[in-house]
Amino acid sequence: MRIPTAFPRSLSLVFFVLAGAATLLARPMELEDMFRLHRVSDPQISPDGTQVAFVVTDPVKAENYTNSDIWLVSTIGGEARKLTNSPKQDRHPRWSPDGQWLAFESNRDGSYQIWVMPAAGGEAHKLTTISTEASTPVWSPDGTQLAFVSAVFPEFSAQPFAESDRLNKEKQDARDNGKVKAKLFDHLLYRHWNAWVEDKRQHVFVLPLKNGVARGAPRDVTPGDNDGVPTSSTFSEGDEFAFSPDGKSLVFTAPPVPVREQAWSTNHDIYSVDLATGEKRQLTTNPAADGSPQFSPDGKLLAYRAQTRPGFEADRWQLMLLDLATGRSRSLTEKLDRSVDGYLWSPDGTKLYFNTADQGGTTLWSVTLAGAADRVLVGGTNSEAGISADGSALVYTHARLNQPPEVMLWRPTHGAPAVLTHMNDALLKDIDLAPPESVMVTGAEGTSVQMWLIKPPGFDPAKKYPLVFWVHGGPQGAWSNAWSTRWNPEIWAAQGYVVSLANPRGSTGFGQQFTDEISRDWNGKVMDDLAACLAWLEKQPYIDTTRMAAAGGSYGGYVMNWFEGHTDKFRCLVNHDGTYNLDSMYGTTEEVWFDEWEHGKPWEATAREKAASPHLYAANFKTPMLVIQGELDFRVPVSEGMQVFTALQRQGVPSKLLLFPDEGHWVLKPSNSEFWHQTIFAWLAEYLKK
Repeated sequence: MRIPTAFPRSLSLVFFVLAGAATLLARPMELEDMFRLHRVSDPQISPDGTQVAFVVTDPVKAENYTNSDIWLVSTIGGEARKLTNSPKQDRHPRWSPDGQWLAFESNRDGSYQIWVMPAAGGEAHKLTTISTEASTPVWSPDGTQLAFVSAVFPEFSAQPFAESDRLNKEKQDARDNGKVKAKLFDHLLYRHWNAWVEDKRQHVFVLPLKNGVARGAPRDVTPGDNDGVPTSSTFSEGDEFAFSPDGKSLVFTAPPVPVREQAWSTNHDIYSVDLATGEKRQLTTNPAADGSPQFSPDGKLLAYRAQTRPGFEADRWQLMLLDLATGRSRSLTEKLDRSVDGYLWSPDGTKLYFNTADQGGTTLWSVTLAGAADRVLVGGTNSEAGISADGSALVYTHARLNQPPEVMLWRPTHGAPAVLTHMNDALLKDIDLAPPESVMVTGAEGTSVQMWLIKPPGFDPAKKYPLVFWVHGGPQGAWSNAWSTRWNPEIWAAQGYVVSLANPRGSTGFGQQFTDEISRDWNGKVMDDLAACLAWLEKQPYIDTTRMAAAGGSYGGYVMNWFEGHTDKFRCLVNHDGTYNLDSMYGTTEEVWFDEWEHGKPWEATAREKAASPHLYAANFKTPMLVIQGELDFRVPVSEGMQVFTALQRQGVPSKLLLFPDEGHWVLKPSNSEFWHQTIFAWLAEYLKK
């Protein structure tokens, strides 16, 4: 397996220079820096390979929202320039095939609609005015059609557009303006993440175009009481629909099971719709999840991602090829023990590029049609890749734990990548960001466990420092060598703490067996792995073992609740949206398939599975805990945090409950994020700085 040596050396040099400049000035990171830094994402290279459009998101703390704009930078370098300047969200830019236009989604005039603007600059104009909003623009290969997604009431979807849009608007207006706000349901998955789904469905529409202007009304090409794209981000990676090369059909991802079964099923299949006749054809019948379809350049093959185990959302995603003439599918990554995330075709159709979680980072790979896979971009997190029409240039975002994302360019024939954007250089040169250190620890059954360490600015190995021990969520996830605007270890370390980020059982990027070994064992081998990591840390001379805290969110919050009843090693705990009572969690969460795979149905669970619920050990609670919950969190509902807080308070254990009425599973609004950090840092300081 080939791993180019030029890339890691050159990229390391680029970021070593940045880090070195910061170290000389040695200013610790401030909380306000989190909101000064530009958030770079979604690079899109022009068809001729000369320019890259990308999104820059900036927090607006005063008004508690984020503003996104589209920028443009040349592939030969130079200053980036801003293309859009609305005070709202301009995002998801997509080039027309001739490179003359950029379509994007924006809520600049209130609702999300599809807009288009000349790539050379000029005023944007609105393409859609659909009452149910529009998102995710995708061009047809000849530029004469544009597909998008809108959440509609399915009972009107077979009507002509003008009539269905009128009926959708009337029904929504009646709900919004009516005195009765009650909701009536007859099936599950009626809410999702942080929003009420109710009885709307995500449908794909196709709009005819000419020279960037709409030429007719959009058509709903996925009508009926089902979704035309996955509603859960678990089964979505990039745009979940694509035009055929001849523009005559469109493929999309949808669940084949009835709506009332979708809360406990992970089954998704790929369908094709003839855009002239509306005839729909099912292309895959795998009982597990299929998705992310993309045609080969010649239209003979369809690539897609697929899992093999029904009901398991964290099963390994393989990259598949479907021969459209024979109907036969085969895996390109069957022998690769990694889960495929985003991918793209090379323009000549001889290979595909894809990224995977890989040993605590994100690696970009190439794979031939014969299944020969090679790592091509390694180190840190390399994602969101796009390629020019001739295949000579590939763009992507690169980030590390101490480096926010920037847009990079790599030419496969040249080897070394180039940094295209420098959105944060001016600020970073003044900040001392500690380089991440990776260590390997022997965990349960002699298995190696990877762990990241971030040390505080001005670290002196002769001194002793308090430790904050992080546990990640998922539980099938990982602490990756990537920048985060939510759980950012650099800003925690800047408070004077050593921060550890362990990747125990359940973590992704270390082989599927390692990921699998947490299911129905949330309190087993993973706890042994975490204990081994903590024991390794306690042996380090710079760790003050009398001043240790632990923090985690989601599954990491579950671990905090478990620690609360099983160890007294920590002076305090921080529990963000953590599962506390497995029975109540099952009855109130939305994606039921998750709980059924991880724990089983409560009425069928074994005594051992039931014993994994932290609430059973409340009599042992004694460690001070900060409990944080979003009231719009429908994945781990607010009742979980309220229950543990009640148990703590009733027993006189020092505790606080921080509730965000306008947040879900994550704290996303800038002012809320600032208060989240301030509250946590004050809590840690109370117990670790005495």
